[in-house]
Amino acid sequence: MIKSVFFDMDDTIYDTSGFAAIARRAAVKSMVHNGLKCDEDTGYEHLMEIVKEKGSNYDKHFNLLTKEFNGEEDPLIIVNGIITYHNTKFAMLKLEPESFSILLYLKSKGYKVGLITNGKEVKQWEKLVRLGVYPFFDDVVTSERVGVEKPDPQIFKIAMGRLNVSAGTSVMVGNNFDVDIMGACNCGMRSMLINSEITPEQQELLDEKGYSVEVLDSLIDLMKIL
Repeated sequence: MIKSVFFDMDDTIYDTSGFAAIARRAAVKSMVHNGLKCDEDTGYEHLMEIVKEKGSNYDKHFNLLTKEFNGEEDPLIIVNGIITYHNTKFAMLKLEPESFSILLYLKSKGYKVGLITNGKEVKQWEKLVRLGVYPFFDDVVTSERVGVEKPDPQIFKIAMGRLNVSAGTSVMVGNNFDVDIMGACNCGMRSMLINSEITPEQQELLDEKGYSVEVLDSLIDLMKIL
């Protein structure tokens, strides 16, 4: 019997991929307008190279971009990039259409609801507060806080331990096959994939390991399953 449902955050309960590119382009445009010595397309291409190299949680992307083109870290240009990025990002921040409904449903049915997310704790909490959904979660586990990232099974075990539930009574819902799904499966949790498809290679891996993964068309599908 399922007693708890754990969710990934980015691209699971809200859309992040779409607005990230728009926010970064807007930031570069503002930086060029304020003195970054390149055109917008070139600046954006180099910013994405920095993001790829340093990771999305690195906090000095704009510093490196400014130093690359201007030879120094100009604070005026950097701050314009940061402010424009965050203003654009939060203006576009919105829940997936079904997220509020499914969270309300799960709580009304007495399920324990948790969040397991890789990333900076303050950044992830800011999203939850801005989206207005943090009261629905009984616990939030961030990789920064516990010192281990998905897909390491340990982070799933920590999350289950904090809610006093077992793998046999828990479900993990996420959009990333390697990070969310395989991590959960490897510690014995039931797994559900959302906003993504299972490739033939991934299905072959599942069959090899004897894992079964359900693919959801929308979060509302959980109402039919739980």
